[in-house]
Amino acid sequence: MSLVIYNTLTRQKEVFKPLEEGKVKMYVCGPTVYNYIHIGNARPAIVFDTIRRYLEYRGYDVNFISNFTDVDDKLIRTAKELGTDVPTVAERFINSYHEDVCALGVQEADYHPRVTETMPEIIDFISKLVEKGYGYEAKGDVYFKTRAFDGYGKLSHQSIDDLRSGARIEVGDIKKDPLDFALWKSAKEGEISWESPWGKGRPGWHIECSAMAKKYLGDSIDIHGGGQDLTFPHHENEIAQSEALNEAPMAKYWMHNGYININNEKMSKSLGNFVLVHDMIKEFDPQVIRFFMMAVHYRNPINFSNELLQSAEVSLNRIRTAYGNLKHRLEVSADLASDAEQWNEKIEQFKQSFITEMDDDFNTANAIAVLFDMAREANVYLQSENTSTAVLAKFIGLFEELAGVLGLTLTEEKELLDEDIEALIEERNNARRECNFARADEIRDQLRDLNIVLEDTPQGVRWKRQ
Repeated sequence: MSLVIYNTLTRQKEVFKPLEEGKVKMYVCGPTVYNYIHIGNARPAIVFDTIRRYLEYRGYDVNFISNFTDVDDKLIRTAKELGTDVPTVAERFINSYHEDVCALGVQEADYHPRVTETMPEIIDFISKLVEKGYGYEAKGDVYFKTRAFDGYGKLSHQSIDDLRSGARIEVGDIKKDPLDFALWKSAKEGEISWESPWGKGRPGWHIECSAMAKKYLGDSIDIHGGGQDLTFPHHENEIAQSEALNEAPMAKYWMHNGYININNEKMSKSLGNFVLVHDMIKEFDPQVIRFFMMAVHYRNPINFSNELLQSAEVSLNRIRTAYGNLKHRLEVSADLASDAEQWNEKIEQFKQSFITEMDDDFNTANAIAVLFDMAREANVYLQSENTSTAVLAKFIGLFEELAGVLGLTLTEEKELLDEDIEALIEERNNARRECNFARADEIRDQLRDLNIVLEDTPQGVRWKRQ
């Protein structure tokens, strides 16, 4: 099978063929850094990190760019509230973003461009749009002539005559058409600003990504990604700006992840159900949050609740337990099995099934189901008294390989017991060998009080933190 991707532009799955064989240019819209990121921001970070990982797993050289919007109305407002300046606010929450997504297993982008670092390119981009007749100045602002671009609405599949101005498009008297959107905003008194041919000001929201994608990836890229809410107007406007200037398709494949609901309600500040990742990772294992996100296909909506996260933790632990049992058996096992070839073939089939599912528009939900199937078969294999060290190692290696593609770790963070607890476990083992079961039970209870749960298995005693 070939890798297929659902393209928002065509509304169908298409066989993935990069612009340059073996290489992928990928741009994903990043956050506006005026606060800690919420769970909705975390989803595209996890989704497109996983997509990047899988493309690299399949042998592609991926150039992955994700931006920071570090100047914006919200940053200006936050800076005033905190009694500081915009760069200080941006730096604080960029650092927080890196900490939060790193905890979620998200790899660093090849580069994180910032708006404030790309100002010359943004101003040049706007100037050329004006020169080509796609932009016009009005009292220090510059607007894009939406109706001048043939094909506006092709990403959101809307007729231009039926479109309404979307989020962050301010309708004002100085615009020639209500659908025209800001490329440059004149500075208000006391606001952060930059010099330009149209006076002091700052960029509109949409032009930022067009300029940064062009600077770091070129006129045309392979994949442009982001949340579903960015389809219109942000990505629609990016297409209009970029293709008007470059006279080439901005992106070959447009990918969008679905929304997140909180307890069956749409997440919003007005409903008070805003969940910050900064707070979540203090309560839940970040790997459980990542697993929870990937247990649903990236284009489908997710309903988020603490109960569902707890269920995801149980599911992830099923896989972790199978992996841990395999490692434990390998440490104590002699190579006695005679059916290694048959099991090795079966394990290889799991790998092919995983690839088949991920090749189908990065279906992580079905890929995780393959891991569950593999865990079940591993448990069956472990019931045998005679096991092959080669088969055990192959199971372990494939678990690590496929989990790595999904950005998952299969060992719990708090894995090591301190010397005192190790000594108690050894004392309990000795007590059982001497038939001193009262003392053995006493030690078990003592460890339980320390939140250490013991598991007596055919391979020996295992433990985990409760």
